Amino acid sequence: MDFRKLFLHSSLLVLHFAFSSSKDTITINQTIHDGDFLISRENNFALGFFSPGSSRFRYLGIWFRKVREQTVVWVANRDDPINGSSGVLSIDQYGNLVLHSYHNLKVPVWSTNVSVEATDTCVVAQLLDTGNLVLFDDRSKSTVWESFDHPTDTMLPGMKLGLDRRTGMNRFLISWRSAADPGTGNFSLQINPKGSPQVFIYWGTKYIWRGFPWPWKYYAYIFNASFVNNQNETYAAYSVSDASAILRLMLDYSGLLKKIIWQEKDGKWNEFQSTPRSPCDPYGHCGTYGICDPEFLSRRFECDCLPGYEPKSPRDWHILKDASGGCVRKRLESTSLCGHGEGFVKVANVKVPDTSAAVWVSMNMSPRDCERNCRRNCSCSAYASIDIAGKETGCLTWYGKLMDTAHDREEGNDIYVRVDAVELAEIAEKWNGFLKRKDMLAILVISVVSAWFVIILFTYLWLKKKKKRVENQVEGSMSHPEIAFFNLSTILAATNSFSPANKLGQGGFGVVYKGKLSNGKEVAVKRLSKDSGQGIDEFKNEVLLIAKLQHQNLVKLLGCCIQGEEPMLVYEYMPNKSLDSFLFNETRRSILDWRKRFDIIVGIARGILYIHQDSRLKIIHRDLKTSNILLDEEMNPKISDFGLARIFKGDQTHEKTNRIVGTFGYMSPEYVVFGKFSTKSDVFSFGIILLEIITGKRNNSFYQEDFYPSMIGKIWHLWREERAWEMVDSSLKHSCSPDEVLRCIQIGLLCVQEDIMERPTMSAVVLMLNSEISLPSPKQPAFTFRKSSIISSSSLEPKERFCSVDEETITEVVCR
Repeated sequence: MDFRKLFLHSSLLVLHFAFSSSKDTITINQTIHDGDFLISRENNFALGFFSPGSSRFRYLGIWFRKVREQTVVWVANRDDPINGSSGVLSIDQYGNLVLHSYHNLKVPVWSTNVSVEATDTCVVAQLLDTGNLVLFDDRSKSTVWESFDHPTDTMLPGMKLGLDRRTGMNRFLISWRSAADPGTGNFSLQINPKGSPQVFIYWGTKYIWRGFPWPWKYYAYIFNASFVNNQNETYAAYSVSDASAILRLMLDYSGLLKKIIWQEKDGKWNEFQSTPRSPCDPYGHCGTYGICDPEFLSRRFECDCLPGYEPKSPRDWHILKDASGGCVRKRLESTSLCGHGEGFVKVANVKVPDTSAAVWVSMNMSPRDCERNCRRNCSCSAYASIDIAGKETGCLTWYGKLMDTAHDREEGNDIYVRVDAVELAEIAEKWNGFLKRKDMLAILVISVVSAWFVIILFTYLWLKKKKKRVENQVEGSMSHPEIAFFNLSTILAATNSFSPANKLGQGGFGVVYKGKLSNGKEVAVKRLSKDSGQGIDEFKNEVLLIAKLQHQNLVKLLGCCIQGEEPMLVYEYMPNKSLDSFLFNETRRSILDWRKRFDIIVGIARGILYIHQDSRLKIIHRDLKTSNILLDEEMNPKISDFGLARIFKGDQTHEKTNRIVGTFGYMSPEYVVFGKFSTKSDVFSFGIILLEIITGKRNNSFYQEDFYPSMIGKIWHLWREERAWEMVDSSLKHSCSPDEVLRCIQIGLLCVQEDIMERPTMSAVVLMLNSEISLPSPKQPAFTFRKSSIISSSSLEPKERFCSVDEETITEVVCR
């Protein structure tokens, strides 16, 4: 049955008619019974009765029509279920949409609770293609009621979330009670219009998460968010740039806000973003005047105090790791900062404090004038000069306590916190300390004759205590409960004293051996070689980072051994070794059919997205390559080797280094040439891996066998000629869909574009892999020049050689 309009006039009539699927409207005296459906014009949504899970109750709801898995996006009678299997939907004599139990047609279970004044008004109900159920006057065409004004747990494209000041209506999401109970749950998503409007997740009346305040700075790929804030309305909305994408934003019954997209080929919903996830996400995690840093590795605690403040309860902070008590001013006697030499200290790249008590002084004010405005008001505790849509600079000022501040390098803004004169002097003293140390130069020159003796003695002591220092460094930095310290004797027994028969492979770190512990568990032992280009810093870095990272597509670190001269890492054993051992082996590559290779591509992408965005630390791997992708028993990919990884700090978008690390052929051009790296550097490496998986060839192998210095060059040439299919591994062509493979090649080319700004983020890559959204055309990749047009690599200085067939990690190339 195909019902698209429900129309009743003057009285409630419970009649049941059969309609052909071609019908677009339901005329007078018609109703919807349990088992019938109202379907939108383009077949996008359906309205009908359903029972969630194993529930025996019946509800009236709206769900996606084109999605195989029934996914309800709106429920009418969420708190008043029908106890039975029969319900009737109709329009009463007052123009209301009403729901009755079939066994009681006198008392409605649910109603729109509106009335139409004119007695001759014809009221029509229609389910739109947006999923909005609209009740309107068929003569004046004015809307009487719409379901978008009364959302449940799901926000659809085109739906407004927020306040309409003209009508007093406040639209917000409320979670279900459970997966099988759509009743009003404990969590809600609302916009708080006070100060600078913000989105909050509430648990009852308590804040548990706060979004960025208006004006929003971030717009996700395909998920185009918008925000309106004027005298009439304050609301958020979003649209989807690709009409074929089925996407929803939902607040689930556990309090997580999720962005989910339907993946038709897998027949399931794929979650590509959810919050809260980070340790800094819970509202007020570090208390009043505290600041949370998800990259807290060096401090072993994510909370700190803003400049001029100190923990209110040092014991709670340092021993219990509980910062909920917040911070207080260091000098309590400084009750007023006005007129006593006070100033402002910059705190860079932060999610600004709760703006409920903040005020927009002006939407067009220079930073200097913004500071002056805050300085003139003794109650002003901080200010921020914020770019608005890249056109103007607004001045936002805070009055009173500063709450829920957190570091965020991608979306953050700079704030300036008001401090007293003593704090300014202390900060200035730290900066002047370096200059003062220059005064010691004369003393050092006089003492140079004896200094050599001190250095030799220190070196001797350092070498003697090297092992102890390494133990203290690693043990003192690790606090993860699942990381164990193994005795050397245990490792020797497990690996049969590092027998050559147990050798699994070798990389930049050293040799990897297979081992078997006394409990029968198989492990992989990575042993730091004395001749390795990597050292204690890389060893410590890998232990510290991977201990904090837990994901199904990251290799799991079980522990380490720091006895003896060669530190060792103990990992879960991957029986299928590394991805390159399959891809580049003529006999083994056929084991990887297209479906398995695609799953590996998606798994790698999810792992990189996790370290870039979803983990408690934001990590850049810097050495992604096929030999660092391990495969478990079921051929699931796991990213390994975090020795060269870096926590992303400093500049908001990138960092620069004088020490190039990584593997030629997988490193991005801006990193090889200029030493600049960012999350887009890992995106470039992922693009290379993706194309290697499809072609079954190493990126650098083309330097010997073709007219191009790399695989990218040839693929780009064939792509422009619409011949990219020629590059696909011949063993795949009988097991894959050409359209799907060519789509993946296009995604790979998007990842390796020379212009860093054109490369997608990993969240966009995951979305592109898991949906059928349209893709942009790739632009010029890096390293695409033909062999005949380049200078011989032997005539270039080391920093200028872009092509290498060596798969070992490079750790000592220095940019000039």
